[in-house]
Amino acid sequence: MSGSGLHSYAPLLLHLLTAAALAGALTAVSVLVGWRRPSRAKQQPYECGMEPTGDAREPFSVKFYLVAMVFILFDVEAIFLYPWAYIFRSLRWYGFVEMMIYIAILLVGYLYLWKKGALDWHK
Repeated sequence: MSGSGLHSYAPLLLHLLTAAALAGALTAVSVLVGWRRPSRAKQQPYECGMEPTGDAREPFSVKFYLVAMVFILFDVEAIFLYPWAYIFRSLRWYGFVEMMIYIAILLVGYLYLWKKGALDWHK
């Protein structure tokens, strides 16, 4: 890189500034031009076209959060398979063994969750 090397980031900076300016301009135009006609119907919470029932602050079961965390965990872990698949040929057997160890660790975690009943909704 010649000079400070920051000139190579100029297109990225220009892109980010353009995106921020466009988002700000669209928001400003919407606020300035948009109609403000609040009504009782518009102020009510929307629940799939049905009348809202119960309290919005009702506690949820921990199972919902547990399933969400497990989904995020395995989803993020699955992302690591894509770069591995891309360079699989250059890694040869070493890369294959390493990925099988990685998948085995994930499988052990999955089996542990299954054995503990974290995925069973009928309890």
